[in-house]
Amino acid sequence: MTDQPDLPQGETRSERQPTSNVVVHLHEYRSSSQDPPPITFHRRELDMILRVYGRMVGDGEWRDYAMDHLRDRAVFSVFKRSGEMPLFRIEKNPRLAAKQGAYSVVNTQGMILKRGHDLQQVLKVFDKMLKLIKT
Repeated sequence: MTDQPDLPQGETRSERQPTSNVVVHLHEYRSSSQDPPPITFHRRELDMILRVYGRMVGDGEWRDYAMDHLRDRAVFSVFKRSGEMPLFRIEKNPRLAAKQGAYSVVNTQGMILKRGHDLQQVLKVFDKMLKLIKT
């Protein structure tokens, strides 16, 4: 069993799809690519985010996360359950770095809870989270 589609009786692969004799060097392919690389979190940024994530997992508030590296921004989403919408999104958008700050924390409804130039200051929004206490 192969992952190749079935060919009509008597037809071979070379008759159906002619091969190209053009060789493209990898460095030429990379330099000619018009797509910019996606925005990512740097190591120190990810360390700060994962420190907060670990604390919240230890408190039982969060259970899962996802990272998306898009063309215009990087997003770290946190979930209470993996099948739901994210509780919070920590976003890095370099286009806003000169204006409002590249980092922001967004809740489920899309409201920006905190935005700024310094990720550590933006992540302090999770230090002040109110918890429901049953008496």
